[in-house]
Amino acid sequence: MEKQIQTHKDLVVWQKSIALVTAIYKITSTFPSSELFALTNQIRRCATSIPANIAEGSGRRTANELIQFLHIALGSATELDTFLIIANNLNYIDADSFQQLDYDLAEIRRMLIGLLNSLKTKQTNHNY
Repeated sequence: MEKQIQTHKDLVVWQKSIALVTAIYKITSTFPSSELFALTNQIRRCATSIPANIAEGSGRRTANELIQFLHIALGSATELDTFLIIANNLNYIDADSFQQLDYDLAEIRRMLIGLLNSLKTKQTNHNY
């Protein structure tokens, strides 16, 4: 039997994005101090935006609002991807860590897209 979703905390995509944020904070703590208010801050902000927007959208009243916030989370994931590439190019992240972050982020993006597609399909089917 499939588990009933009660809150955003039950969503696997939210759980995985929280784990990603934790990994991001650990990795960015090793960045040069000169990056604290630049790249470190940007990476942390867009990483935390992913689960925060999933949670906020889940707490809204309508599916349209949830879809809007999931799109914002997806945008933050794409932004994070860009910043991680920059950090990797600057050798702030070791190759293994970058590869793991890249994999985890790609998985979260796929899950967000899947959830969005599912919600949009349900909306379309209810319009008839």
